[in-house]
Formats: sequence, C-alpha cells, structure tokens
Amino acid sequence: MQQFFSLWATRLQNCFQTHPRRVMAGVAVALSVVGGGAFAVASLDAGVASMPLRQVVENVNTVTFPNLWADKPLQLFRSDLTRSSDTADSLLSRLGLSDPEAAAYLRNARTARQQLMGRAGRMVSVEGDAEHRLTRLTARWANDDGENFTRWIMERNAEGFVAREETARLNVGTRMGNGTIQSSLFAATDDANIPDSVASQLADIFAGDIDFHRALRKGDRFAVVYESLEADGEVLRTGRVLSAEFVNNGKTHQAFWFQEANAKEGGYYNADGISLRRAYLASPLAFSRMTSGFKMRFHPILQTWRAHLGVDYAAPTGTAVRSVGQGIVDVAGTQGGFGNVVMVKHANGHTTVYAHLSRIHVKRGQSVMQGQTLGLVGATGWATGPHLHFEFRVNGQHKDPITMARQSVSVEVSAAAREQFKRHATLAKIDLTAAASTQISRAE
Repeated sequence: MQQFFSLWATRLQNCFQTHPRRVMAGVAVALSVVGGGAFAVASLDAGVASMPLRQVVENVNTVTFPNLWADKPLQLFRSDLTRSSDTADSLLSRLGLSDPEAAAYLRNARTARQQLMGRAGRMVSVEGDAEHRLTRLTARWANDDGENFTRWIMERNAEGFVAREETARLNVGTRMGNGTIQSSLFAATDDANIPDSVASQLADIFAGDIDFHRALRKGDRFAVVYESLEADGEVLRTGRVLSAEFVNNGKTHQAFWFQEANAKEGGYYNADGISLRRAYLASPLAFSRMTSGFKMRFHPILQTWRAHLGVDYAAPTGTAVRSVGQGIVDVAGTQGGFGNVVMVKHANGHTTVYAHLSRIHVKRGQSVMQGQTLGLVGATGWATGPHLHFEFRVNGQHKDPITMARQSVSVEVSAAAREQFKRHATLAKIDLTAAASTQISRAE
C-alpha cells in the first residue's frame, strides 16, 4: 500500500512539472465543485503572476422603493342597511364608528332625520379613520318616481361636517332565480335569495290560475326574471317581474309582461297572448294562510255542523281587505253574526261579502275599483279570532270564490300587437329557460 501511494505521488509530481497550467486548472475546478465557488488559489507558476490585470469600473444606479403606506392614513370602509329602530348612535356603532360629533350632526340634519332614522332598508356606506371617526357617509334611496335615486353625502372638513344632496338616474338591471316548494312560497324564495316583493308579485300574477292557499304542492317549481333597480353598483330595490313560470301539480303556467304601443299600462299574458288579469281577484287579501275552505264545517260558536258558504282567511287585525272586483257598495255597516260587513254588487248579479271587519273604509253607494281597500281585518260579530270571512254570491246563490275567479273573463292582446307580442314572448322564454337552470348561490 505504501509503495502504491509513493508511485502516485511520483507521477503527480512529474505531471505538475511537465504541465503546470493544466494541473492548476484541474485543482480550481475541483475546489469550485467541493467548496461552492468560494476559494482562493495560490499561484504556483511565475507565468501566471506576470499576466496583466485589467480593472473595470462601472456606475450602478440604485432604485429606492418608497414606503407606500408610511404617509397614508388608514381608512376603514363599511356598508349596511338602516333599520326601523336605528338612532344616530346605533347606526354609526353598527358601522364600526365611535364618533359623538358625527352622531350629533346626524341627529340634527333634517334629511337624516326624515330619510334614515326610523326607516328600514336605506343603503348607507361610511369611511372612517384609524380612530374610528367618521370621514364620509353616503346614503342612497330610490325616489317615488321609480326612475331616479337620491344620494345624500355627509363629509368631515376642517370646520366640522357638511352635507349635500344629489339626484341621479337609477340603472335598471335584470336578475333571475328559481326555486322548489318545500313548505311555502316565501320559504322557497328565501332559500333562493329572491326578495319578498318578487314573491308577492308571483302570487298576484298567478292568483287566477293557482290557489296559493290550498293548491301548492311539495315539489312545485318556479323560475322568475325580474328588474333590479341599482345605484352606484348597489341594489336599492327590485322592480317589476318581467317573466315567470310556475309548475303546479305537474301543470306549467307562464306569464310575460307586455305593454302594447300607445297603451297607458301593460299587463301579464300567457304564451297565447291571453291576459292573466281576470274580472275578479282570487283573494280579497294579499297572499296569506287560509284556515277554512268552501265546505261543511263544525261551527265553533253555534256548535253545529253547517255549510260554510265562504272562505275564511286568517290574518292579523288591521290587515287591509281589498275588493276582488269593480262594483258598487251595497252594504257598509253592522249585520248580525257578520259584525262589521261590506257587500259589493258587481255585474251579472254577482255580489261579494267581506265580514268581521274591525274598520270600514267605504260608504253605501260608493263605486270601488278592483283592489281598492274596503276595510281592515277584525273579529267583530260571530268570530273566535281575527280573520276575514269572504263570500261570493251569484243571484243570491253562494259559489266557491276561487272557482268564480278562475271562470271570470279575461282579454287578449289586440290583433295589431299580436306579432310584436310573439317576438317578445319568444325572447322572454329564452330568459326563463336560463332562469330555470341558474344555480343559486346561498350565503351561509
């Protein structure tokens, strides 16, 4: 072994003496691999030391990145809707601000008192500083004309707060949704994030074809396309339902909003151009729970089985009662077990009866329009609790109100507008198909 190392040492020495530069290069490469490039090589050859050296000097420009946040104050942003119970302090507190000066200004500002305090559903956005003081508040609400909105701005300046009011045009967008009935219409629209105002419109639109009090079935489906009234990118309220489809007990019902040229108002029509508005509304109340139908029942006061010749609607005292059709008030007063009652005479020997009212808002002989308020729900007369007893009579004979509403006459799109309606309905059906297939995102 000793002879082996002696032999290799002798060969290495001879090689270095014969090829010194090659040996130096090999050593440099080996050191660069083993030491990661951090090494120094001492010259073992006088020729290497005598090689000329060149110094290179270049100017290097350095870039300094400024601290973008060093001189910029922290700003906090938050939005929320006003509540009917709001005060200036509670509103600002819910928006993450603690600013007595701003609260005092809000309390004394006339517009804030009239449009924000005690009003639910107003959109309010605020900006605050790091100390949670208000720097800017913006409130928006839709105007009664349905076309414009008001923007009220309150800002802090060097002297305190100033406010200004602006009016701008609402942007009308389109939204769509769908749902499946599990328990009730409103529960289904809640699950689909569809506003209550749209659900109420659905019930009114299809009231002549679907008895929402008795005929809803689990598994019924609906799709709807409706207007969205927006301001500064925020939805202020919903507008009109543009088209809708409701599948009830396997039967499909469709509705399309259409307004003929030069007509004062539009209406809802089915795919055949027949108006969904009938001579009579299906219900004297807005959509509510019905407790007793047109049938025999055990009378809770007389304690006997007798024909129930009308329909009972459970509703809180004070709920508005509307006339189901145009007519003349024949009775407006107190009458036996009916308590406070209104009777309206319509065409063709038809009469409608509205009983147990807490208040009466019409007089005998007065003309009333379809949907006009006649009085308020109560519990007068033979009533165990607040509800409306409603009857429909034809030449003195009692009839099922729901059946009479469905059989009432409806009008069609005029011949001149029929082609326009067909084109409109074709496009609306495409939107309805998209609405029916839309996946609803639900906020947990």
